[in-house]
Amino acid sequence: MPRTAVAYTPFVPNGSLADPAGTTIDSTLVTNGVVINDADPERTLIRITNSAGADKVITVKAGTGTQSWMGGQGDSATTVAATSGKQFIGPFTSARFQQKGTKLYVDFASGTTGTITVFKLPKAY
Repeated sequence: MPRTAVAYTPFVPNGSLADPAGTTIDSTLVTNGVVINDADPERTLIRITNSAGADKVITVKAGTGTQSWMGGQGDSATTVAATSGKQFIGPFTSARFQQKGTKLYVDFASGTTGTITVFKLPKAY
């Protein structure tokens, strides 16, 4: 099955952003993973909330192909605490994590529940 696309929530330069609810992590996301299309890894920040009764590992997959010449360093695995854990992951290095077609891939440990929100950081002014 294809990965589920999760869209960016952009931060507002010189402004504010109400706390978004995020995308629910359900069995489909756990099975298939997430794709962030048109990714800008250096400006990507991922927020994970874990509502499962155990710690869960979230994995940002290393890229494959010539654009990911640092991909050999491997995936980035982050543990999110049980029940009410909240973790911010990123920003990321393009040369390590960018997939072909300007994408990022995120995988979830079995049994993960909660939400994922993908933020796009603004360029400096």
